[in-house]
Amino acid sequence: MNMVQVVEEREALVACSDQSMRIGVTIWDMETGEKMFHIPTCCSPPLGLLCLRNQFLVASQLNKHGSIGGGSIVVWPLNKPHQPIMNNTVEAIGPLSCTKDGIYLVGGGLSGNAYIWNVINGKLLKTWTAHYKSLKHIIFSNDDSLLVSGSADGMLCVWSMIRLLDVEESESWNPLLHHLPGHMSSITGLLATPCNGYSFIISSALDGTCKVWDFMTGKLVQTQGYPLAITCITLHQVESLLFCGAENGTIFVNKLDIGLEEGLNSIIRGNQSHELKGHSGAIIAMTSSRTGLISSSEDCTICIWNVINRTITRRFNLEKAAKVTNLVVILRSSILSTLNHTRGSNQYNVSPLGKSPLQINGHNETTSLHSLCRLFQEKQTYIDLRSTGLLRQNISDSQKTHVSMAMTLQMKVDRNIENRSWATKMAKHVMVINRQMKSRLLDLIHRRLFCTNKINLQKTGMMNMIGMMSRKQRQGIKKSFKMEQGNESESALEAKTLVKFTG
Repeated sequence: MNMVQVVEEREALVACSDQSMRIGVTIWDMETGEKMFHIPTCCSPPLGLLCLRNQFLVASQLNKHGSIGGGSIVVWPLNKPHQPIMNNTVEAIGPLSCTKDGIYLVGGGLSGNAYIWNVINGKLLKTWTAHYKSLKHIIFSNDDSLLVSGSADGMLCVWSMIRLLDVEESESWNPLLHHLPGHMSSITGLLATPCNGYSFIISSALDGTCKVWDFMTGKLVQTQGYPLAITCITLHQVESLLFCGAENGTIFVNKLDIGLEEGLNSIIRGNQSHELKGHSGAIIAMTSSRTGLISSSEDCTICIWNVINRTITRRFNLEKAAKVTNLVVILRSSILSTLNHTRGSNQYNVSPLGKSPLQINGHNETTSLHSLCRLFQEKQTYIDLRSTGLLRQNISDSQKTHVSMAMTLQMKVDRNIENRSWATKMAKHVMVINRQMKSRLLDLIHRRLFCTNKINLQKTGMMNMIGMMSRKQRQGIKKSFKMEQGNESESALEAKTLVKFTG
């Protein structure tokens, strides 16, 4: 019997800093530690780097001063020798997330706004107010049907993607499914995981807790408490292990056992977990792969861990003041075509991303955003973004650049109005037909009832007149009928008498 040996493809580690251009985006071979590729022009905030279908790197970037006035999202093709796509945004975008098919990209703004793009055609599909404070983390559920967002005020929100992308924007079609005020400080991590046939959200915060939530009901299932602030979290790809990075450089390792028999709000103390120690500064970013756990710290190092032996298998020592804020694992083959200057597959392409169509209210110089819904059931959200020259310039550029998009949207609106007008006319026509049929039916019923009453009145009048006749008159009438009809019965003669008498 021939045995087919399955060879797992080698992995590469992508790291990015938020301040040092010397690091930029650097890619290492995880097996050999060799530096494979370097992009110097990138500074991305935490959770602002991702990979689309192992073909494109996407990173959010703040402007030089890190203010709220503007930013950009840059897209680098990994398997094509093309120039990066620079997408300017109205406000600075922090965390990014994408669906598994690489079609939808979601970004969280420092103002609390969230944005959804279709990366295939570049269209901005939705802009809405997700939180009052800046967004810290955004993730999709395992089936991409739900979106979870966490903010600096410790709030979590669960959104329905179907309702967010609903073009009708019905007031009864609320996209906000759950509002979870469980943490006391800023959110630092979000994970979505299936367990025991259920879907759960795992959240961490600077309050030193990790909480497990039920996706469908929004109920708190479990709380893990630690003596230190938790700065980031990740899951083991195979084992049900939860890694929690702390502010002192320690990584807590817990068995993720979400049993319903524990009941709601069960608490697991941090002293029940194992610890990985090898960093001297706060843990900034973590991820996991087939190789093991990968962590970066404020001590300017990146470590690859053997979790079972609790040892470091490889350490990358970076330059001073070079703090890595993002870690992403990709397939090594994704970068080889770029290194060899070969053109990859053209089946999946990314287009330039559109800007947000904001409008400025000149009375109070406040930016007004209309959304599907607002927290706490308000109809319209006003975001206090005090207008600056940069913000006004970005908004003006957005309005000038996207006239064609506005015309397309207007055409869609006109088409919808025509369809609704036709439906309204048809409904009115059906109502008229119904009224006519109802009128005919009532007329028939009225005639039937009127004829029946008339016959009854005629019979009653004849009987009264016959009762007023004398006995001799009735007998005379009967004799006359007998002479005409022969031997007819008395009842028949009486009936004919009535007819003759009434004419």
